[in-house]
Amino acid sequence: MPPIQFVVDRREHNKTLAAALKMRYGLSWSQAKRLVEGRHVKVSGQVEPNVDRRLQLGKRIELAAGSIELPPEERKRLAEKAQKKAQKAAKKAAPPPARAAANAKKSPPAVPVPGLPESVIVYQDDAVVVANKPAGLTTMRHKDEAEEFGARAQKFLPKTLADLLPVALGAPGKPLTAVHRIDRDTSGLVVFARTRAAAEHLTKQFRKHTVERSYVALTRGVPASKRIESVFIDDRGDGRRGSATGDAAGGKRAVTHVRVTEALGAHALVECRLETGRTHQVRIHLGENGTPLCGEKVYDRPLNGQPAPDGTGAKRPMLHAARLGFVHPVSGTALSWEAPPPADFAALLTELRQKAT
Repeated sequence: MPPIQFVVDRREHNKTLAAALKMRYGLSWSQAKRLVEGRHVKVSGQVEPNVDRRLQLGKRIELAAGSIELPPEERKRLAEKAQKKAQKAAKKAAPPPARAAANAKKSPPAVPVPGLPESVIVYQDDAVVVANKPAGLTTMRHKDEAEEFGARAQKFLPKTLADLLPVALGAPGKPLTAVHRIDRDTSGLVVFARTRAAAEHLTKQFRKHTVERSYVALTRGVPASKRIESVFIDDRGDGRRGSATGDAAGGKRAVTHVRVTEALGAHALVECRLETGRTHQVRIHLGENGTPLCGEKVYDRPLNGQPAPDGTGAKRPMLHAARLGFVHPVSGTALSWEAPPPADFAALLTELRQKAT
């Protein structure tokens, strides 16, 4: 039996997790509380044990299979949704023809878009777009969210970088494919494909771990410069993603190369080079190392332990994707780009340098 899933809509936005479950499934307060505290509910893939967690529009909620008895109307809705999905899949028996590969034609200049810095587009041609994503902006819409809301209802969801870039490129009717993603609160370089062929070529590079990706980070404490390797699991025992300490069936290998570029007293400026690209990889490895990011509020504590003190006042995890390099899917040329950290990162770095002197 598959898990029960839904995406937070406008009615449930900013409601507590317990309140949303009560509204959607007609549960009592005690039923919702037992469900959450029993670790049967996930928010965006993470087990959420806090009934008072405030939900944001577009978040994906997942309930363990069999954890609740769905009302008849909800069972009917899910059955109809599954039927439509099956019908849609059946229509795709033959794959659509691949789009033509990119040529040397120059792309139009960037168009100003409200809420998007003009400097966001670092590089563009007919095959790829490299963007410098601002912190606070989601890279792309999760597939489950897109299916849940449908094309019409998605206009009510917060815009993603993938939504805004086509407008900035002067081609609002031509969607881009995000080949990879970085966290909403992480800033930095990300590549999008403009054709099917380019997306497939880049995806192969990411799967083979040949893409060059380096982050800069500000940490609490000074980590050792070393290679960190572990196996990631979805729940390390407290509802957080993390490294397995025993058997890791279904786990994924994660490798990060950490190098301290500047010690700043009780803090450090660190470069992290990714050998693999797992969700929250740098945040998890540095946190488990005992040197969490400044501003980190999830991976800032040992298993079942207390959060590490953070007196920096950082409003987000101080992590920036500073370098990106790959082989161009059409020309075969090795390309790379670098982007300096944004203003909040630079300001905190300056402050930490002053305190360290």
